[in-house]
Amino acid sequence: MNTLPLSFSIEPIGIVRSEVEKTHPPDYFHGRTCCLEIYPEFEEALDGIEHEEFILVLFYFHKSEGYPLKVHPRGDHKRPLRGVLATCSPRRPNFIGVTRCRLIERRGVFLEVKDLDAVNGTPVIDIKPYRL
Repeated sequence: MNTLPLSFSIEPIGIVRSEVEKTHPPDYFHGRTCCLEIYPEFEEALDGIEHEEFILVLFYFHKSEGYPLKVHPRGDHKRPLRGVLATCSPRRPNFIGVTRCRLIERRGVFLEVKDLDAVNGTPVIDIKPYRL
């Protein structure tokens, strides 16, 4: 019988470096570039990532506080309430975000990406290749 731990911790592997300092709706980030600075102890784990066109970036919504069980999608009160787990709201039980980004370039521990909907200082918790 498999049982999951009642709690666990996740440590960041890097941080988002961006000119965007405050939160915005996801569409604001389309076409914008930023940089992921991966901590040096994880540099070897990046080997080969430069061959990927797209990556999934998992990150922690560090500016979010609390969460409702239902939200208006994208904060649009004209849209009916939906369960928070059926939306992309940053206010969620574990504050984990995931975005498919275009990988522009790797320079050592720095990954330049496009379309990441995270602000400057956001902790990066994982990266995975994304193949269409």
